[in-house]
This record gives sequence, C-alpha cells and structure tokens, in this order.
Amino acid sequence: MIKKIIVVFVIFQLTACAELQQVVNSLPTETLTNAQIGGGLKQALQSGITNQVSSLTKKDGFFKNELVKIFLPEELKKVDRTLRRIGLSSLADEGLKVLNRAAEDAVGEATPIFVNAIKGLTFTDAKNILLGNKEAATSYLKTKTNQTLYAKFNPVINNSFKKVGADQIWSNLITKYNALPLTNNVNPDLTDYVTKQALKGVFKMVSKEELKIRSNINSRSTDLLRKVFALQD
Repeated sequence: MIKKIIVVFVIFQLTACAELQQVVNSLPTETLTNAQIGGGLKQALQSGITNQVSSLTKKDGFFKNELVKIFLPEELKKVDRTLRRIGLSSLADEGLKVLNRAAEDAVGEATPIFVNAIKGLTFTDAKNILLGNKEAATSYLKTKTNQTLYAKFNPVINNSFKKVGADQIWSNLITKYNALPLTNNVNPDLTDYVTKQALKGVFKMVSKEELKIRSNINSRSTDLLRKVFALQD
C-alpha cells in the first residue's frame, strides 16, 4: 500500500520516475486531485480541533481528563506533601484544581490560531502528513502554531489565575510553606509552567484524534476523509 501512495503522488506531480512506471501500470488507483488530498488533510486537522481540543475548554476539561490533567511541577510537589502533612489537604487540592481551570480558560484562544494554520496547508504539507508517521498532522500543527499559541496562552493564563483565584490560592500556599521551619523558599513561575502544560495537553488531544482517523475507518466521518486516508491504509 505504501507503493500505492507513492504512485498516487508521482502521478499528481507528473514525476517521470522510470522505476515506478511499472507499478503505475499495474496498480488500479482511484485518482484524487491535489486539492482533494489537501482538503482531506484539512478535514482531519479540523476534526481534531472540533472533537478533542474544544472539549478542553469545558469545566474539568483538563482537571478530570487523565490524559492532560496538569499536575504540580517538581518544585511544588514538596509544598503539596508538606501542606497535606500539616492538615491543609483541602487547600492543596484547590491549588491543583485552579491550575487546571486556568488552562481550560486559555484553550479557547487556540481555535482561531489552528484554523489559520490549517488554511495555510500546502500540498507538500499534505503529502508529508499523509506519508508521515502516525502523528505527522499533529507535528505539522505544533510546528506552525506552538510559538503563537504560547504567546497567546501566557497572558490569558496569567489573567485566568486572577479570575479563578489561583494567584491568591497559590500565594497563600507558598507563603504558608515558606514560613515553615526547615524549608527552602520556593517562588515558581506558575504562568510559564501551566502555559507549557496546557500546550502539551492541546497537542496530545489532537494526536489522539489523528490516531483514530488513521487507524479506525469508522472515525473517518466524511467521504473525502475515507478516500484520502485509504491511501495510507
């Protein structure tokens, strides 16, 4: 089937490759235009956004999703353990929850950035995605959007900390911890940490949808998706 894929793209690009000519002649192939292949890949990427990324924007989209739930950075795990040990478990629980709430709030900013990246998909991009590994579409989005998303997410998460009360909760947590005897003071950059973790979660969910489309025919929800991804089966 890989040969079949190669043949399709050779036909599209009118590449005079003598070594593949016999394969061209011997394999029956439903021809798809460059635009159709690009369109199929755009549909696949859009499906990842619609079916997976949008779920992260809902309440508990991060917090109750074990695939993407944001846990504490190493520096704060000792804070968490110490506070629980002295009877402040409920405060520690709330501190973890508000980090995830801030991520959920920020992910809504991702959709228009992803849409712009999908609009810019070229046929070469589409070919590389179709012939690439099982996360090739996700890797394309990551390459095209990661910097822009970080710049967009970071201030939103910073504002979200204020909106969901994370800044006060963590200020309280860290103040209590730093006041304890025999502890080293901590002052982590939680905005940067949560921004990076939120981005990891977004791309993990896109990857999940991509894998479904690549491996499960029933997940190909349109005729074009079925035709295009049949080339990689």
